[in-house]
Amino acid sequence: MTDQPSVLVIAGADPNPDHLARVLAGCRSIALPSLTELLEQLDHPDTQLAVLDPNTANLRRDANQLVFSGKLLNALPDAVAAVDAQGQVLWTNFHPLWGTNPPLRRLLTEAFGPIDVIGDEPAPFDAASRGKPVTMRLARSKPMLHIEVRLAGTGDAKYPVVATCRDITAQVAHAQKFEALSRAGLELASLSPENVAEMRVDERIELLKLNLRQQIHDLLHYDVIEIRLLDRQTGQLLPLLADGMTEEAAHRVLFAKPEGNGVTGWVAATGTSYLCRDTANDLHYIEGAAGARSSLTVPLVIHDQIIGTLNIESPYTDAFTPEDVQFTELFAREVARALHTLELLSAQETTTASQSVDAINRSVALPVDDILSSATALLAKINAEDESSAKLLRQIIANARSIREAVRQAGGQLPPPPNALGPLPSKLRGLRVLVVDSEERTRRAAHTILDRFGCLVETARTGQEAEALALNSNYDAIVFDIRLPDMTGYELFSKLRQIQPRCRLILMTGFGYDASHSIVRARQDGLRFVLYKPFRNDQLLEALLCPDLLTPPPATLQPQN
Repeated sequence: MTDQPSVLVIAGADPNPDHLARVLAGCRSIALPSLTELLEQLDHPDTQLAVLDPNTANLRRDANQLVFSGKLLNALPDAVAAVDAQGQVLWTNFHPLWGTNPPLRRLLTEAFGPIDVIGDEPAPFDAASRGKPVTMRLARSKPMLHIEVRLAGTGDAKYPVVATCRDITAQVAHAQKFEALSRAGLELASLSPENVAEMRVDERIELLKLNLRQQIHDLLHYDVIEIRLLDRQTGQLLPLLADGMTEEAAHRVLFAKPEGNGVTGWVAATGTSYLCRDTANDLHYIEGAAGARSSLTVPLVIHDQIIGTLNIESPYTDAFTPEDVQFTELFAREVARALHTLELLSAQETTTASQSVDAINRSVALPVDDILSSATALLAKINAEDESSAKLLRQIIANARSIREAVRQAGGQLPPPPNALGPLPSKLRGLRVLVVDSEERTRRAAHTILDRFGCLVETARTGQEAEALALNSNYDAIVFDIRLPDMTGYELFSKLRQIQPRCRLILMTGFGYDASHSIVRARQDGLRFVLYKPFRNDQLLEALLCPDLLTPPPATLQPQN
């Protein structure tokens, strides 16, 4: 090291720096042929001044190339740094990622403050200096920052490694949101027969609503939400969930129509998302949340069918970005899938329960009828003084009917299954019907058909059993065959008319020939209803629902072809 400061002089290939030395007396001048060599000498501790001759052609050329190279480096989308084998930064371009304080003479991994280094290479900079391409990530959670770093060796001893650094925070956040969306969908769709077997349908709905609130708040960060489900028959949008909405808005009656039903009705009618940027200047918008300045409404769609809407509102104008729209639409798919799963589970539960009730009813119906018939027949025969036996028989009869009522109540809580016989006539529910036939198939069919329509059905095999039951119970209608093991249809008709004169009596026959002339004789005595077996369900229902005995008799039902 010398006491004289050095002056770097670039003045062409054959410089004559004597005149500069005389001007800068006391300085040691060093002539250099090019700008490149000047840059290499600038790090020398004795160098204090560089003198450039602008009239030198190669200097102008080198300077222009250097300026152009600098512009290229600074225009790169990535931050670029030259680092040594230990990761210390030797040079950087001017890039916003470095901030106002480029990390010169510092480790690259410390350039962004406390941060985690993620990668497979334990010594990444050394490996890159030896010619191995290396990719690693610098990651921080709060505030979120993710930098992708690619290292490549240069073969130059002074600047052995080039590092390109790209800010991928937005992409990572996007991917994390997709991952969270997938987890949210799994969480919403986690309603399975295994983990909700003990829950009623309304409890499942409440669980789904709870999950929806949590996922919408945690994933989408929305506090004002409304979900409505479309009633396919009426077109009405029924409220399922409303958080942050006014009381009036939460209970507002809306239909899936493009006009007069707000943004929600428009979305449900068109199946298209609607972004209301300014509620004050949107003709479709109807106030939902107090002070809302913008809203986003998306359809809930499953299998190309609209099942409802998801609406969110913000107190700020134009608060929703295209990314918000995208993620809300994706989340709406998960919501629709969860609602569809819930609907299927409810249908499965209903069908399974209905099948169970039907199976139980088929198993116990006729045995209970046998108990009723036997107990009633014994009750009619015991001595009047034997009150204790009569009391016991009446208790048996009451218990048998309680068994049937319990089964009926279980089935009555369920909606009709998809293959039910049709709409339930209200007059049939609770109608007490006695069916008398020696064939078990007919008695079982009576239960299968009439139980579904809410009738209280009992059966008997003989005329005597029917007579005993009629003496101890009141029926709205009694359907009986013209050929019974112990009496003709007319004989039973005559007895029943005396026992229960207001009861509707219906004769049925499976034969074209009536040897005992029961139908003719009964009609002469006022019989108005005849069914020809095998009868259709609608014919049986029509006979049960015909006007009462004070009106003219209806036309006789004809046999089924």
